Amino acid sequence: MQVNIESIQVNSGRREALPDAVRELADSISAVGLLNPITVDRDYTLIAGLHRLEAAKLLGWAEIECNVSSLEGLQAELAEIDENFVRADLETLEFGKLLLRRKEIYEMLHPQVKNGGDRKSEKIRTRPARSDSDKSFVRDTADKLGISPRSVEEKIQIARDMTPKAQEIIQDADRKIKKKDLLKLSRMEPEQQEQAAAQLAAGRIKSADEFRQEEPPRPSKPPEPAQEPKQAAELEQAAEPVTELPAVPAVPYTLGDKHYDTLEESIADLKNPDKDCSYTPDTLLADIDGFVQTFHKGFAWYHDPFCTIVFPHISKVQFEFVRERFESISSAMADLLNQMERTIKA
Repeated sequence: MQVNIESIQVNSGRREALPDAVRELADSISAVGLLNPITVDRDYTLIAGLHRLEAAKLLGWAEIECNVSSLEGLQAELAEIDENFVRADLETLEFGKLLLRRKEIYEMLHPQVKNGGDRKSEKIRTRPARSDSDKSFVRDTADKLGISPRSVEEKIQIARDMTPKAQEIIQDADRKIKKKDLLKLSRMEPEQQEQAAAQLAAGRIKSADEFRQEEPPRPSKPPEPAQEPKQAAELEQAAEPVTELPAVPAVPYTLGDKHYDTLEESIADLKNPDKDCSYTPDTLLADIDGFVQTFHKGFAWYHDPFCTIVFPHISKVQFEFVRERFESISSAMADLLNQMERTIKA
């Protein structure tokens, strides 16, 4: 049946025809004619033959030979999806998306097989013969496409479980991502999927097995604008008090005040094998005092607004981790004090 090309509708969202394939097909049709008519439904909506239709348009045809199918609605869409599976250039992710839609349609047309219905129903399982309509989606699709049921399940998992952002990264990549890596991506946490997809797309890793989650970049302090003298003074008064180091008590120890006239003399004194380098109460206290002062200087950093800004975002689990670490410091100090106290002479 000849149908006016302008009357044929193409469903929105259908995969676009490939320009190179259209031109090649137009050359073939120009030479030998249209060997296989396109297929439309009763409303002249295209079911199969998009490339043939576009080739006819490229050749300037006003009409094209059509088979008008009695399929309508979901049946017609199912046939259209199956037509797309014939395309050899389908990527794994695109293939999986088509399978997902085919699964939805198939289970609406055959509700008895949804969620494994053909296996769960005792009546159906014990029936001597099964019709094609009783096949599970995976079995029916595998039979029609000539692939293994496992392959069907894996492609569906990839399209179903990958986040939209990760899918977008993969589709925009300049390099082809292997099916096994897409499968591993689909099993990751959402934020890991996007990082791994970006690393694969950029070629920074060769497989998903090499993925290592990146730590979020540490925020940097924005430069402070120059302040007028009056404004700066007001801000200084309104600002939170800066954490000060503990006051240094009068030290209960003394160290020798030995003077060296030259650097060579100080080095010679350090190398002196007869020098008494053993600990004394004064050197021990000086050593501990230096350690404590260094600790306080380093610890003061955690009171800086650069750090305190994240306090509201710390989880309960993370807070308990910090508490345990601090308690380990206190415990080590208490142990050392107890050991000292037990040995001090009355």
